[in-house]
Amino acid sequence: MTRPVFQPETLPVETTGDDLPPVAPARLTPDGLRARFEQRLSWTPEPGDARWKEFGDPRVAAVLVPLVVREDGITVLLTQRADHLNDHAGQVSFPGGRHEPFDADATATALREAQEEVGLDPARVEVLGALPDYLTGTGFRVTPVVALVHPPFTVEADSLEVAEVFEVPLSFLMDPAHHEVRVFRWEGGERRFFAMPYPRGDAAGQYFVWGATAGMLRNFYRFLAA
Repeated sequence: MTRPVFQPETLPVETTGDDLPPVAPARLTPDGLRARFEQRLSWTPEPGDARWKEFGDPRVAAVLVPLVVREDGITVLLTQRADHLNDHAGQVSFPGGRHEPFDADATATALREAQEEVGLDPARVEVLGALPDYLTGTGFRVTPVVALVHPPFTVEADSLEVAEVFEVPLSFLMDPAHHEVRVFRWEGGERRFFAMPYPRGDAAGQYFVWGATAGMLRNFYRFLAA
């Protein structure tokens, strides 16, 4: 079934997560994150996008969830994808992409893609673990590989894929009060998705984090809050 194109930023906010418990600040530190990934936790991920079933067997992909260790707190490195791309054009995303036959595993895919897209040196990356695979509405099964990124490092966006590289405080993204559920209704159905708008701090407005990226961040919240 073909669904109409929509502008996610303009859709109404149905609910937020302001009634959910916050993540303990100690868990948003390098040591707290390391300890969390060393534990065997019982928690329930958010469901993926049910539309993936329209594509049959999903394509395998991985993203790096880069947690930058800054002096004033951990940030999440994100990219704004170029407008001309076939998949997720113009959206805010983690560095990542499709699994290639020569990639040993999801971690290898995520590290390779991050180096190709934003020039992130794998030597500055400390992999902590992975979140459950996330099924996207565009037909991908994505493994989010979570890692600490230790300065100093440099980034250089591949202009063919990435329009901008920026960072958002992890504390902002892990605050459930910032987790919006927006809804799109059309004749024949409706779709709900997470959104986490973050102010740019200039006249340009906001970074609109939504869709699969916001869904994976919501799973990260569930994991840290469990």
